Amino acid sequence: MRVYGSVSHEQKPGIGFVPRGSTQSVETLWSAARVHAGEVVVVVVDLKDFFLTTPLRRVYGLFRSLGYPWAVARLLTGLCSSATPPSVFLALPESRRPDWRTRKIYESPHLPQGTPTSPALANFAARQLDVRLHGLARSFDANYTRYADDLAFSGDDSFARRCHSFLAAVEDIAADEGYALNKRKTRIMRRSGCQRVTGLVVNDHLNVARADYDALKATLHNCAKNGPQAENRAGHPDFRAHLEGRVVWVENVNRARGERLRRMFEEIWW
Repeated sequence: MRVYGSVSHEQKPGIGFVPRGSTQSVETLWSAARVHAGEVVVVVVDLKDFFLTTPLRRVYGLFRSLGYPWAVARLLTGLCSSATPPSVFLALPESRRPDWRTRKIYESPHLPQGTPTSPALANFAARQLDVRLHGLARSFDANYTRYADDLAFSGDDSFARRCHSFLAAVEDIAADEGYALNKRKTRIMRRSGCQRVTGLVVNDHLNVARADYDALKATLHNCAKNGPQAENRAGHPDFRAHLEGRVVWVENVNRARGERLRRMFEEIWW
C-alpha cells in the first residue's frame, strides 16, 4: 500500500493537494499511479464529500495527540472548521437550493473546502480508513493507494473475479469510518480497455492518455498558427504558464511526447 495525500505504511507522509503541474504534484500523481501499472484489473473508487464528512472528532483527536491541552485542541478544531448559516440557502432561488441532506451537512460543523488546513487534516483523519483498506486489499492479494479522495485498487485474475464482493467490503469499511462512496464514479477497468489512475494510463506502463495528448498538441499548434489569445477560451490570466504546466506534466510522464510538445510550445509567439 501507498497513500498519497495521507501516510504510507512504508515511507514518509505523502503529499497531495499541491498545485497541478508542480514538481511535487507530478511526482505524487506518478507515484500513486505506477503501483497499478501492468495489473489485470484496476478499480477506482471516489469518497463522496471527503472534506464535509471528515469526522471532526478525529481532527480534535489529532490535535490532542500532538500534545495540545483539550481546550486548545477544541479551539483549533473550531478554527479549522465552519458551518454554513441556514440564511445562505434561503437566499438562493428555490431551484438552486440543495436537498435537505446536503443542507444539513453544510449547516453542521465541517472542514471547509478551499482552506489551507483542510487537506492535511482530512488526510490524517483518514488514517484508520487507510489501515483497514490496506488490510482488506492484502487479504485479496491486491494493491491499494489513496490520493486525496481517490481510492485505487489493482490485482490479478483472482482479484478480478472477486471485484464485486471486494467493493461491497470497501463500502462497509468506508461507512464504518464515517465515509460514503460516490458509486457513480466507481470504475472497474480491465486490461482490454483503458485503465486510468490519477489521470494517467497504467495498462502496461505509465502514460498520458492519447486523447489528452492530442488535445494539448492541437492547442499548441493553433496557438502557433493563430496566436495564443485566440485559443485562451477559458480566460486563464496567465495562459502561457497554464500551457507550460501542461507540457511539463507530459514531459515528466512520457519524455518523447513531452519533447515534441516542448518544441511546439517554443514556436508560439508570445
